Amino acid sequence: MRKKLIAANWKMYKTPAEAKAFTDAFLPLVAGHTRDEIALFPSATSLATVIAACKGSNVVVGCQNIHFAEEGAYTGETSANMLTSIGGTHTLIGHSERRQYFNETDEVVNKKLHTALKHNLVPVVCIGEVLAEREAGKTEEVLRTQTTGAFIGITPEMAKTIVIAYEPVWAIGTGKTATPEMAVDAHKIIRAEVAKLLGQPIADAMRILYGGSVKPENATSLMGEVEIDGALVGGASLKPDSFTGIAKY
Repeated sequence: MRKKLIAANWKMYKTPAEAKAFTDAFLPLVAGHTRDEIALFPSATSLATVIAACKGSNVVVGCQNIHFAEEGAYTGETSANMLTSIGGTHTLIGHSERRQYFNETDEVVNKKLHTALKHNLVPVVCIGEVLAEREAGKTEEVLRTQTTGAFIGITPEMAKTIVIAYEPVWAIGTGKTATPEMAVDAHKIIRAEVAKLLGQPIADAMRILYGGSVKPENATSLMGEVEIDGALVGGASLKPDSFTGIAKY
């Protein structure tokens, strides 16, 4: 059985003080919860604060983005070494907002994935179609293309820690949610592509999360699907009680 990962993407919200207040309130609510892995992805300025607050708990902490370079003249960026040096263990890669607003391509996602694996980070690779692509019947094509592009040069041995997050972009922050059936169909497409690229055993073991307006109200039905291995949560992860409701689906 794949252990589900329930991940909070705080995006550009929370000062360090607000992040600390959240963590102090949240950790007691999930203390002893070992059924699932729980991860927080705060903004870069709150990373050290949240990592320190979660030390010794059952909650891991990661970065929302890393650069593919080890170091260099990349103003505003965070390197993998910077993240690991303060105790970060996970990173998001290729979130739809990074693709949309910062022009991240499949090639960039692939380079970041190689860097994350080199530094023993657990990478959560985000893929998904926009509304126009879904309405044009291109969902399968987009998912296959993004999966293949992200995994260039990745071997089965390298892939063991990789997590994929399926984000139907039309469902992020809109209140629209893919039905469990729609999400399962997408996850099956992704898993089949991973099997083609890396073999069925790796595909069977790889966790594929769903991300797109996940809330306490729909978490149980989504997480009840065998194909769905967790959730990447945006808005509903900003309050301890609502994120706890999802984590305890």
